[in-house]
Amino acid sequence: MSFTLRGRLETRLATSLAPLVVGSALALGLREWWPVELAAIMVGAGLALDLTVYHRFLPYQPGWIAFPLGLLELGVVMGIVFAVGVRAPLGAAVLLFVGAWLLGQALVHAAFPLAQLSYGEDGGELGSAGPAAVTAVVALLAGAGGIAWATQPPTVHLAAGIHQGPLVIDHSEKLVGEPGAVVRGGIIVTSDDVTIRNVAVTGGEIGIKIDGAENVTVEHVRISGTSLDGIQARRASVKIRDCLIYSPVGEYSQGIDISFGFDLAPSLVDGCTILGGREGIVTHFAQVMISSNNVSGTTLRALGLTEMSMVMVEGNQVENSLGVGIYCGDFSECEIKDNVVGGTRPDVASGDLTRLGYALVAHSGAKAEVSGNVLSRNENASKAFLGGRITPG
Repeated sequence: MSFTLRGRLETRLATSLAPLVVGSALALGLREWWPVELAAIMVGAGLALDLTVYHRFLPYQPGWIAFPLGLLELGVVMGIVFAVGVRAPLGAAVLLFVGAWLLGQALVHAAFPLAQLSYGEDGGELGSAGPAAVTAVVALLAGAGGIAWATQPPTVHLAAGIHQGPLVIDHSEKLVGEPGAVVRGGIIVTSDDVTIRNVAVTGGEIGIKIDGAENVTVEHVRISGTSLDGIQARRASVKIRDCLIYSPVGEYSQGIDISFGFDLAPSLVDGCTILGGREGIVTHFAQVMISSNNVSGTTLRALGLTEMSMVMVEGNQVENSLGVGIYCGDFSECEIKDNVVGGTRPDVASGDLTRLGYALVAHSGAKAEVSGNVLSRNENASKAFLGGRITPG
């Protein structure tokens, strides 16, 4: 079929109506905006390809080429989704795209030609229905965008200076610290859809406590002087980026503890630096991605992945830990790749043969799949104990 430019654009917009409606319905049902964002990206990417590639290089578009073009569009859409950080589950995103593509093919090859017998001869132009499709798509996008903007969490700016905590965040909001903003005594989050950014926290048992909350983001925070956990997430789904946790004061202090949220969306710890403490990053019965962090000077282990957790550990730097560098235990499944673990020292005083300076340990039925790691200057490299397994990735 030979499309005119107008025909391509009108056909694209007409076939986009159903995915936009479905995306809006899903957004209302799930109380999340990723379905609308995904549908909008699908429309935008398709229109861009129509204008810049298809109209120029495919003046005649045979039917068989629809499948490879669909794969191209899928790749472009998912690339944009990942690039801009749309929180769309991969499987659901692909399913929505495939459903929209199949519907589009049925409309172009069957419904439109039956509804308008001159559809092929008109190069895909829809006559009076074309402007109506354009208007409907614009109205849907404008309406969804307006609702999304109106329902965004409010932004609370924390002024420079010391604020006595604990601060309790029990509703959706963005807490953004001005330069020099310090909270003494911790922050407690009990609501979904919370962002904490550019805040220093000092003192207290827990620097930032996230309890039973989902879609929580913690970025560019500095935490010091805590006696238990720098950041603690219990029954929560959280993204922690670019944090600094240092100078703990408790014998049992930990940097980051993410626990008991296995059935929730996976959590993320990325780009953090943790200095000292008993353990650096700990997971218990959770799904977590741990990437590009620096953990050093811990006295039990740098990374402790336990209690049936499913964890990806990638691109981290672990240095100067006592006993164990990275520990995968208690029937957890850990994918450990491209990490650098060095200077792990034996904990002779403990009398524990599993703590003799091992860079990697799999313990108590856990499975550690390893690849591309650099293990240097450790007393021992890696070992499995009590039914644990270490296998190449």
